Amino acid sequence: MLRKSRRYAINILVIHVIKVRINHQIKVSELRVITEDGDNLGVLSLSQALIEAKNRGLDLIEVSPNATPPIGKIMDYGKYQYDEKKKAKISKNRSQVSEMKSIQVKIGTGEHDLELKAKRVSEWLSEGNRVRVDLYLVGRAKYMELKFLKERLDRILKLISVEYKVSQEPIRGPRGLALVVEKK
Repeated sequence: MLRKSRRYAINILVIHVIKVRINHQIKVSELRVITEDGDNLGVLSLSQALIEAKNRGLDLIEVSPNATPPIGKIMDYGKYQYDEKKKAKISKNRSQVSEMKSIQVKIGTGEHDLELKAKRVSEWLSEGNRVRVDLYLVGRAKYMELKFLKERLDRILKLISVEYKVSQEPIRGPRGLALVVEKK
């Protein structure tokens, strides 16, 4: 008998670094210029903007090339790179990747086995994953009352030690009943 293998998806956040044009790399004839303090100098020609940046001892950076007209910012290029890396790091930390784990129980699953499975569900929930609890039904069990089947699902839910909420109520499928829980 072949056993189904579980595949765990690994989500990798890839940050693409966009090449930013600075000073003489900028190709547009005019652009809206903003200082590093946030003051708007208006729409200037490229040569005027480069002179203004040189007078301040800073760089002219094209921050939004797709805008009409493109937006350039007068500031230190090293500081600009630092700020962009910092923003990327913050957004990476905020994006939480959660997997959908699943666990399967049957109507006649013993108390000790339920405790072990509930312990595993608690671990997954504490890691931030969502868990799908399947009540696997075979034969005549597929035609039992819904109330009785929900009571069987509640047996394992009572044993979970982490605070959780049911994000998807029990639904009937071809193989039984399933519900999804996640951490509060």
